[in-house]
Amino acid sequence: MSRYGSNFREPPWVFGSPKEVMEWVEGSGHSGKKEKKRVDEEKSLKNLHIKFDFNVEKSEVKPRDLISRLFGRKLVEEDFELLSVTKLVLRGLAKAKFSNTGRVVIDGKTVYDHPEEKKDTRRTVDVINEYADDFSNARSAEITAFWSDGKKSTAVVRIMKIHAVKEHSVDIQIKGEIKKEVYHTFLNYLQDKLGLKEEKDFVSRQ
Repeated sequence: MSRYGSNFREPPWVFGSPKEVMEWVEGSGHSGKKEKKRVDEEKSLKNLHIKFDFNVEKSEVKPRDLISRLFGRKLVEEDFELLSVTKLVLRGLAKAKFSNTGRVVIDGKTVYDHPEEKKDTRRTVDVINEYADDFSNARSAEITAFWSDGKKSTAVVRIMKIHAVKEHSVDIQIKGEIKKEVYHTFLNYLQDKLGLKEEKDFVSRQ
């Protein structure tokens, strides 16, 4: 209680020691900690889902499976080289500090599966080069990569040459937290290297 009988706690510089001053600042909510926490939260993005297409020609293809044919599912094939795109995406992930590759699957075959390795994303590119002849006409790839800087974040990337009309050729889910500036570095790299559509055509959800 204050000297004047009210319940309002007076600032200690009216009477009190330096220790009491700090206790008052922290107790009154003027320490700046909340503001700093809010700024940090604004600099991070959580649980992103990014989808986009390439700025390439598309052609309609007939579905092979019976269910797709029965329900009239329309498919398109995009004209890009899947292994080259996969390697560029891996380099982009490394720039975004997802430098630990857990697994790479191409056309349903696992070509790399070492989640225990650290900082191996760039080295994984060399592994994919070894399969250049085996997957020269590859149609799909899936990459799982982990954040290497102490944060619990996982990136799951699906790249598909053939997909439904309403779907996208690249589907990226970032499970966990990523810094906003790192996200933009990753996105700018993909736009620069892969000839993506304009940014307005990106689908990005939290």
